[in-house]
Amino acid sequence: MGSVLGDLLPLAVGVAISPIPIVAAILMILSSNASGSGTGFALGWVAGIAVATTVFVVLSGVLGGSDDREPSTAGSWVKVGLGVVLLALAVSQWRKRSDEQPPGWMRAIDEFTTAKAVGLGLLLSAVNPKNLLLCVSAGVTIGSSSLTAGQKSVAVVVFTVLAAASVLVVILGYAVAADRLRESLDATRRWLQSNNHAVMAIVLLVMGAVVIGKGVGGL
Repeated sequence: MGSVLGDLLPLAVGVAISPIPIVAAILMILSSNASGSGTGFALGWVAGIAVATTVFVVLSGVLGGSDDREPSTAGSWVKVGLGVVLLALAVSQWRKRSDEQPPGWMRAIDEFTTAKAVGLGLLLSAVNPKNLLLCVSAGVTIGSSSLTAGQKSVAVVVFTVLAAASVLVVILGYAVAADRLRESLDATRRWLQSNNHAVMAIVLLVMGAVVIGKGVGGL
């Protein structure tokens, strides 16, 4: 269990420090429907991470090796492939680093209902390619390990909590100390929007290298 959780930690951190979801969470709690939007976005974000990871924990069973002490060759090659894709996305993000224009949906967040906020949380966690790849990597890591079914469930929960931590901290922190955090959160939002692509490129580069290293180590 310890070694699997160690492999999951950098992947969870990669999801947690993704700039776009943090910016979206800040915009939600600064919107006119702060309570409903913030809560909805948090629920969607957590559910998306948990579902995406669980799906690939289950699917990774077809790779074999779940009852062995060592990772399967197929599972290791999948990790190498995922790492290469993450590196390609890192290059793409770096090339866009001068683009500071926020996407259209960000400008519409002030009018979001709770249902739309839930949907956005699901999209950014379970559909967004960058975060999805990290969840896929976590799912394959858990699913191809020798853990029991119960231990795999615990690993999914731990990964989900760590990966969702940044968004949850923003929303819960604002609920507790809204007046004191408003100015600092707004400053954080502006910085993340301006440096979104550069930050994401660095995150993807590190995560890609980690996943490739784990995959190569299992060959």
